[in-house]
Amino acid sequence: MADPIIQLENVTKRFDDFEALKGVSADIREGEFFSLLGPSGCGKTTLLRTIAGFEAPTSGQVRIAGQDMAGVPPNRRPTNMVFQSYAIFPHLDVAGNVGFGLRRSPMSAAEKARAVDEALEMVGLAGYGRRAAHALSGGQRQRVALARALVLKPRVLLLDEPLSALDKKLREQMQGELRRLQRQVGITFILVTHDQEEALIMSDRIAVMFEGQIAQMANPEMLYRRPVSRRVAEFIGVMNFLPARVTASSPAGIEVEIAGLGRATLSGDSHAEAAPGEPPSVGIRPEMLTILFGNEPETGRVAEGEVREVVYYGDMTYYEIAIDGAPGTVTVSMRNLVNRPVLRRGERTRISWDERALILFR
Repeated sequence: MADPIIQLENVTKRFDDFEALKGVSADIREGEFFSLLGPSGCGKTTLLRTIAGFEAPTSGQVRIAGQDMAGVPPNRRPTNMVFQSYAIFPHLDVAGNVGFGLRRSPMSAAEKARAVDEALEMVGLAGYGRRAAHALSGGQRQRVALARALVLKPRVLLLDEPLSALDKKLREQMQGELRRLQRQVGITFILVTHDQEEALIMSDRIAVMFEGQIAQMANPEMLYRRPVSRRVAEFIGVMNFLPARVTASSPAGIEVEIAGLGRATLSGDSHAEAAPGEPPSVGIRPEMLTILFGNEPETGRVAEGEVREVVYYGDMTYYEIAIDGAPGTVTVSMRNLVNRPVLRRGERTRISWDERALILFR
């Protein structure tokens, strides 16, 4: 496991009476793609700006490469930042934008030009140096901003929602490009995003933030499969919740009675925190529920219900199904395969499930 390049120790940040960060502690490793994920106003951008040096912590410590950053200005830190707006200078061409940070460098003019060309090639814009800034597309502007940050060879690249202004198709393309670029240059990337799918796709680890605190920090699979609280589970993807009652507990597992699903035994690590005052419930992801079509054999536990809503996405169909004996509906996602029918509203169906996919929130 790589050593930490950034160490945050009990970092607090107040703006007058508002506490934006509440004792945040985390180690971010050398060479990893790390994401700060959370809803608007959770403190993720404030934390990024604190790492960059644009905000000074009210208390706590930020260390980069083992050095305390107290009093160290942004331009003296081994970091560089790509802003949400890209901040492209309209009066400069692409090469001028990318080389802007090299103006005071002792490098020769030839060395600077070579560094700019290398940065542009790195982001897929070789030959664009003389292109006018106003003639760039959104994706090209984003690449120029990346090249301008990378040309200074920082140890940490900070990304403040850099893909938010792009359309869906270009955004998905740039997600892959950013991940490829991070692996190519081998430095630490720290991404701020409110997009759960984006964080899951791109990150080695993710810190989920709410109200100025880290609620859970883990790799994408652990975060998705084993959220530590109902709040994290609700924020990451889609989770179905069914009322549950704990009937017995032992080292071997926890026995629960679940509305619509019946009795189940959950392993000791299959539980998480519920919200204060929230009654116990069991969560299961939509893809962990399987519709049995026609005479398909039962492969696990089975419940029955009625299709209430059908949403067809081409590759997937999402069903809202009212399970007998359970309040409301559950979401079930099914891949559309050859010869697999799409059910209609009002049809009765069977749903297969496995108790290993259940998480108890209490």
